[in-house]
Amino acid sequence: MNEATKVTPLHAWHVAHGGRMAPFAGYQMPIQYTTIVEEHEAVRNRAGLFDISHMGRLRFDGPRADQWLSRLLTRRVLDMKVGQVRYSLMCREDGGILDDVLVYCLESPGGTVYFLLVVNAGNRDKIVRWIGDHREGFEDVQFHDVTEQTAMIAVQGPLARSICKPLLPPGVQTLGNYRGCVTEHYGKPVIVSRTGYTGEDGLEWIVREEDAARIWENLLLAGREMPLQVAGLGARDTLRLEAAMPLYGHELSEEILPIEAGLDFALQIEGRQWIGRDAIVAAAAAGVRRRRIGLTLDGKRAARQDAAVLDESGKAVGVVTSGSFSPTLQKPIAMAYVDAKVADDPSAKYQVDIRGTVLAAVRTPLPFYHRVS
Repeated sequence: MNEATKVTPLHAWHVAHGGRMAPFAGYQMPIQYTTIVEEHEAVRNRAGLFDISHMGRLRFDGPRADQWLSRLLTRRVLDMKVGQVRYSLMCREDGGILDDVLVYCLESPGGTVYFLLVVNAGNRDKIVRWIGDHREGFEDVQFHDVTEQTAMIAVQGPLARSICKPLLPPGVQTLGNYRGCVTEHYGKPVIVSRTGYTGEDGLEWIVREEDAARIWENLLLAGREMPLQVAGLGARDTLRLEAAMPLYGHELSEEILPIEAGLDFALQIEGRQWIGRDAIVAAAAAGVRRRRIGLTLDGKRAARQDAAVLDESGKAVGVVTSGSFSPTLQKPIAMAYVDAKVADDPSAKYQVDIRGTVLAAVRTPLPFYHRVS
């Protein structure tokens, strides 16, 4: 292992239980335990348990924390109530996406309201620097990177909340979607939110580093009869792809605008100013160059990242950003960026060049998968 590679508080457990480990975003992370398909299907049909401690966790304290975050984020923060969680973006001045994030408004047991930002693992250092570079005027707000002092665990799937129910106080069991709270688990402080990255219902836990292994074991014990399946990042990727959730470095980057990615819902423009707003407004008025679309293919062969998307004449009109064989749909699926003029033509036909083999592709509405509520 590279000395610079970090490990999560659950690393020893993963190794001891046969996790196939690999470097990801600066951490040694479990890619799978059994097979990706088995773990994927467990989440779709029952529940899966994921270590997502590699994600960054940044805390903001002080009466003007909401004002600072409102300047940094594309979603409104000033009107957030305690317990709300919102998906948002952070953008450069030119509108390029620095990261997609979750922002939590929470209240400590002592009554202090604070905000927590969960950011992508590979962007954590960049985002910490960006926040520091845009601190002027908000020096009174306390900002701490609490990633290393905490762990993050996700329980996802139709049985996820039933598994967590006996482990949490009664009020937590009725959390609505995109709601979270500071609570306790057998006397240990935890943050629990009804969020996830799989297209399924579920809860994500943020816990103290020293409590992570015990809480992980308690979750496994609570889910032993379901059974609860430990899952790795391989299944997390196929699950999020079926749900058409963008992944930074694939569907999102500093060169991609939110309106190209189809993330207009995460832009709250009227009556407020945030970094990148004016550039995005101007780009929307001028018309975008590309759009994110979904594609399905026949057969078993998947189109992977960087495969060329062609029109019916064979001209390159775009590129695949994520692709895999879908265990749920039993066919290859992909997300791609294609020229806006082509994407806006409902009669357009598509092909994908997979290492020299050109296969027909059908444009498919996103997401590919909808869970049964």
